[in-house]
Amino acid sequence: MKQNVLILFGGQSQEHEVSLKSVTTICNNIDTTQYDIYPVGITKEGEWLFYRGANFDFTRNDWEDKGVPCILNPAAKNGGLMLIREPDEIVKIRIDKVFPVLHGPYGEDGTIQGLCKLAQLPFVGCGILSSAVSMDKAFTKIIVNSVGVPQADFVIVRNSEMSNVKQVVAKIEEHMPYPYFIKPANAGSSVGVSKAHNERELVKGLEEALKHDTKVLVEETIIGREVETAVLGNENLKVSGVGEILAAAEFYDYDAKYNNQSSETIISADLPSDVKEQIRQYAKTIFRAVEGKGLSRIDFFVTEDNQVIFNEINTLPGFTSISMYPMLFEATGINISELVTQLIELASL
Repeated sequence: MKQNVLILFGGQSQEHEVSLKSVTTICNNIDTTQYDIYPVGITKEGEWLFYRGANFDFTRNDWEDKGVPCILNPAAKNGGLMLIREPDEIVKIRIDKVFPVLHGPYGEDGTIQGLCKLAQLPFVGCGILSSAVSMDKAFTKIIVNSVGVPQADFVIVRNSEMSNVKQVVAKIEEHMPYPYFIKPANAGSSVGVSKAHNERELVKGLEEALKHDTKVLVEETIIGREVETAVLGNENLKVSGVGEILAAAEFYDYDAKYNNQSSETIISADLPSDVKEQIRQYAKTIFRAVEGKGLSRIDFFVTEDNQVIFNEINTLPGFTSISMYPMLFEATGINISELVTQLIELASL
């Protein structure tokens, strides 16, 4: 008997459009001999809409215009997907598993995972705690410190501190030298990230990052190559090879990732074999430290003297046509359709 898989996409984060690209890839590569799929898009305003069409290009189709309002019933008994056709007509659809193809806040931070847990529906990817601490770059830093993986030095700045900007600047400048990378603690795809070479740029960068979160991470700049590896599994982990990002901009920001065609991804980075193995081992260590499940992409820097420095973990990496996660596993012999199947089969509570 086929499993009914609820696929959630869109969402209220600034990565809404990225999610539309990712879900298009996933829906067009799912094994329909094993799964019946029920795509539900979440608008930027938070409305849930069940899409009934056959065109799975969610960047172009009319899912918002013709979708049927719905909710995921959080009840553990007699729950499932509820279609609201009329005020007095509700159609219930049995759901076996949930695949949240939601990037950023309200999708990758433990919120949707908590709803699935309440409904007792196995879901693809990391759990509540793992998603939350991996989404919050400050907590990720604390965890990675505890397992001894090298990473950039950092200072955490909260919105409440900005009433005394000079004191904040002094705290950062006393801790480490310029330049700095400034990142919202809870945002993905490099949203709100900037680089500061002086006090003016630091203050401007803090103000910009605080538009996206109430907590900001200020990191020392690591001079090195940007590399990524992909992890798949729950207990028994598969780790891909090591890819490299050649950013068109000074750093790999949102525009460089998704809009600048000059950015380049190299699926097999030209690095010594022992350095690649160190990256893979660090990736396993970090994934297990945050109690990861299902999938993650883990990013590092490699310095000129081949020192490996942790950058960040992404527990729901992109599945767009230019996304590194599926390409890295494609290079290991796991094509996108097989990868999607494995992820669904790894779904758990």
